[in-house]
Amino acid sequence: MGDMMITAEYLLTKLEEAKNHFERALDCKHTEFDDLYPYMIEHPQFFWYKRYVAWSELLTIVKLCNENRIEWTAQFSEKQAEYIAKRVMSASVLDYWFESRETVG
Repeated sequence: MGDMMITAEYLLTKLEEAKNHFERALDCKHTEFDDLYPYMIEHPQFFWYKRYVAWSELLTIVKLCNENRIEWTAQFSEKQAEYIAKRVMSASVLDYWFESRETVG
């Protein structure tokens, strides 16, 4: 491979996309995942798995931001950043993610 540099702008764009993907999955809205696995809509575990995939994507981008010393928390409320830092997609994340979004300036 070449000397490709990943910029902060690029990672922050990917972070915003991952956040949007996760929030759409929480809202049970259409995501890219639905196009990849259309047959899964018929299975009850689909929505849980879809959320898990989106959460994993978000955590991966945050990890890359941390490794590159890129400030990522500004795109999230304080509570959302805490959820991400804990890395566990708990019931609190699923239940209160959007309630904490209102505090983002």
